[in-house]
Amino acid sequence: MSQRFPLSSVIFFLVVVALGLYFAFAAVQGPSGILRRVQIEAETAELAEERDRLRAEVSEMQNLTRRLSDEYLDLDLLDERARAVLGFVRGDEAVIR
Repeated sequence: MSQRFPLSSVIFFLVVVALGLYFAFAAVQGPSGILRRVQIEAETAELAEERDRLRAEVSEMQNLTRRLSDEYLDLDLLDERARAVLGFVRGDEAVIR
């Protein structure tokens, strides 16, 4: 005794399965899916590391700028920077390249 399903039931079942597959695919691969979320979290961690590195660099530059300012002049740092930028050496120094 074989029972046949009406055509509308088969079509309804296929539409429901297709919609389920579509939404499952969108949940994994879509613009708001799981894979995109993992990618965004990795980019966030990478950008946080770069932000921390740049903050340290800015802090170092602020320190150097303060040490070369009019209020607080570090003569050793000024001498070092003048030598590095202008290529000056004292008469009693030997330059080895």
